[in-house]
Amino acid sequence: MMSKFSELINQDQPVLVDFFADWCGPCKTLAPILKQVKEDLGDKVKIVKIDVDKNQALAAKYQVRGVPTMLLFKNGKQVWRQSGVLQKNDIINVIKTNG
Repeated sequence: MMSKFSELINQDQPVLVDFFADWCGPCKTLAPILKQVKEDLGDKVKIVKIDVDKNQALAAKYQVRGVPTMLLFKNGKQVWRQSGVLQKNDIINVIKTNG
């Protein structure tokens, strides 16, 4: 998973990674918001969801202690991170600013 993940985040296109868990209420709130972000931005962003329970090593590597936590990568580098739920426009602004 690690090498596949490195490959995934190492591209010109910004990659927004959503670390989530099935048991997490706020994660369920964030899911449709991220769907709208993808609909609005299309090919300008790739959105990847990572289940922390199934990918504990990855969550540990990026020090994800609470869910949801979003990380934005550009060319393999983490350029932004935020825990909790953000509104669609805030997420879009972050992607446009850092992408």
